[in-house]
Amino acid sequence: MRRSAAKNTFEAWLMGELLLVALLASAMTLFLTSPSLRNTYELPAGRLVLDTAVVLTATIVAILVGVRFLVDGRRLDLLLAGGFSFAAAGTLAFAILPILRGEPQDTPEAWAALGARVLAATMIALAPVLPGRRIRVPARALVAGIVAIVLALLAIWLPLNALRQSLGPLRASSFELSLTLSMLALLALVAVIGFALRYRSQGEDLDSWLALGATLTLFAELHYVLTSPHSTDFVSQGDFLRLLSYTLLLVGIWRAISAAEFGRAVAEERARVAREIHDGLAQYLFTVSTHASMLESGASLEQTLPKLKEAAAAAQQEARFAVLALSSASGNAPFDAALRRYIEFLTADGALEVDVEIDDATLLAPDEQIEVFRIVQEGLTNVRKHAAARRAEVWIGQRRGQRIVRIRDDGTGFEGEETAAGQGLKNMRRRAETIDGGLSLRSRPGWGTAVEVTLRA
Repeated sequence: MRRSAAKNTFEAWLMGELLLVALLASAMTLFLTSPSLRNTYELPAGRLVLDTAVVLTATIVAILVGVRFLVDGRRLDLLLAGGFSFAAAGTLAFAILPILRGEPQDTPEAWAALGARVLAATMIALAPVLPGRRIRVPARALVAGIVAIVLALLAIWLPLNALRQSLGPLRASSFELSLTLSMLALLALVAVIGFALRYRSQGEDLDSWLALGATLTLFAELHYVLTSPHSTDFVSQGDFLRLLSYTLLLVGIWRAISAAEFGRAVAEERARVAREIHDGLAQYLFTVSTHASMLESGASLEQTLPKLKEAAAAAQQEARFAVLALSSASGNAPFDAALRRYIEFLTADGALEVDVEIDDATLLAPDEQIEVFRIVQEGLTNVRKHAAARRAEVWIGQRRGQRIVRIRDDGTGFEGEETAAGQGLKNMRRRAETIDGGLSLRSRPGWGTAVEVTLRA
């Protein structure tokens, strides 16, 4: 079923990709066959604006991919971060800064900008091709990559500056320029094929966006090769396509990172629920099985049956709690609805009365919803087992600009926090720390206990 859905998704994307290629190819054919459409515009200020937009967009893309690399440590992300960083740094150093200094972009700077683009395109094209191994120390590798980019920029600039007098002008008719632009187009084609194949085999959404962005880059480079003369003072259709490709990549990478963050939180919570099922539900089921075996062996029905019924009821309640936690974690049930249903199950026997108040204006992120649900569950479980309380209160709201989760009971209370330093409190504190929150506890003998979690700003 999953493979069929993934195949259908890839086929739908492939149809969209082919449609995009057909539209871009038709537009290029129209430009080539209609000389009146093959216009370039002598807009030095416009070219500066476009180059600045490319630098900003490529920098944001590099930062987003770099953050993803620090989390996952994948070589793919390191190459992408390096490629986009190189593209941004090369355009800034060799195309923008000379203009901002009031100097014309001379031939060495123009060739250096092209050289930086070639190296950036090479890194991006290699990203889907090289083995997808993970790097053990991502931060160190990222710093080394930044140093390598600076050294590579110097390696491009210094020889060209030394050959300033011998370098010919940057003209579309020159063989070296045509060869360089053709190489950029070829690298873009390699990136398109590489990311498309990777998307087909792994089904990762980011690869589809990278393939689409590389497609726009491919036709931008073809525009440079086949249409207008290359000059630092002119703006052509290829420049707009290049900017559009970076913008598309920015959207795709942002979507991929957002989905990964939520997916990781869901996966971690599911694993946590699985552990709790093993530690809770599985133990009750084992007890049920043990008492059933005792009945088969001729044990007293009057003594064994009540214990069997008690273990079965506890197992049923644990199963309901696990289902509620999973539904809340996966987004299938609203947080407040899942929490209220949990409390209904918890208080169904009448042993404890719980009041719930949730401020509608207090918003919780997906990872916070998961942890707050489990903190409340842990806290109320402690109240039932240890506090000898008749009433408890769960309040989620705001106080002095801070979001607060409070669990308070009218139980026996205790003196000092060391008395309560059991596994339940440790679990609550650990869960609060995972969402950058803080936990405080107040209790007095005969006055009950209050646990407060202050959520991150």
